[in-house]
Amino acid sequence: MSTDGSRPRAIVALEEVRGDVRAAVRRALEAVDFRAALPAGAPVALKVNLGWDLFIPGSITSPQVVEALVLELREHVGPLCVVEADQVLEDIEHAARASGMLELCERLGIRWINMTGEPTVPVEAPENRVLRRIDVPRILTEARLVTVPVMKTHAKTGLSGALKNQWGCLPTMRHAYHPVLDDAIADLNHLLRPALALMDGTVGLEGNGPKSGRPRIADRILCSTDPVALDTIQAIVMGLDPQRVRHIVRAAERGIGTNERARIEVRGLVPERTVVPFRPARHNAVSRVETVLRASALRRLVFDTPLFRACLLGAKLYYRIWTVLVAPYVWRKVLDHPLYGPIWRGRRPGPRA
Repeated sequence: MSTDGSRPRAIVALEEVRGDVRAAVRRALEAVDFRAALPAGAPVALKVNLGWDLFIPGSITSPQVVEALVLELREHVGPLCVVEADQVLEDIEHAARASGMLELCERLGIRWINMTGEPTVPVEAPENRVLRRIDVPRILTEARLVTVPVMKTHAKTGLSGALKNQWGCLPTMRHAYHPVLDDAIADLNHLLRPALALMDGTVGLEGNGPKSGRPRIADRILCSTDPVALDTIQAIVMGLDPQRVRHIVRAAERGIGTNERARIEVRGLVPERTVVPFRPARHNAVSRVETVLRASALRRLVFDTPLFRACLLGAKLYYRIWTVLVAPYVWRKVLDHPLYGPIWRGRRPGPRA
């Protein structure tokens, strides 16, 4: 964040892709002076979103955007790696293979790290509201963090962006924090504030995100050194009110960044004039059942006993059925797209993708 007199000012780049992803990424990086955020030769960890192993376009960060980012950064920074971690429902190794992310890392000669099982460093944060002590993957203490989220809706948080993308840095059972999600996201970014955020808005996800939504071709790349400001502009681009996204507000209150539109300079497109409206998120069956159970007297029985394994099996079955019955139809528009289609063709969703 820079200063303009006595008023804090954040810069957010908002670029239209215009048929060339790498050129859009380059313009966005230059607009926010990425070299000042990432010192020359510094090791960098790219935190992508691979939060669904039965993916559809828009639910995970596109390898196309990651490749463009790597090619633009690699001559300035030191060793690059791509990081993500398992979820209680997801096999991230499978997601990395099926999406082409693992193949990309091998082709570009950069390291892929599943942070699950990696060495951790205990970090105390007594000033935090929820996460007062967490075990941070050591790689995130040894490298500059660049978060690479995808533009999408989220049933529990309204949207998923630069702030929410750090959720994957917590241990696998992080779903336990769902009842206090907004404070937990703010706490996490207080500890792991990214040096830079670059958002994949090429193909986003609308409706019942973060998984069973619908792809939305948005043709956007966003970038900032302020994750709160980036998510604020993301919300405006999606036709949502950032002041109603609680974790953005909480993060701003904590001083992680600014959510005041008047203090955010947008370079490139004017977000209010170039809205790409996204259908808001609603709870799907899995999210609705979890929300009801966590608010009930049965929560300890369900989440703290072996019964939880049965719940996981039910959720996995739901997503597999949804993938078979619905996903192939919602892919069609993306697969036919001349720029984004090739990266996804042949990578059909499903457990054997």
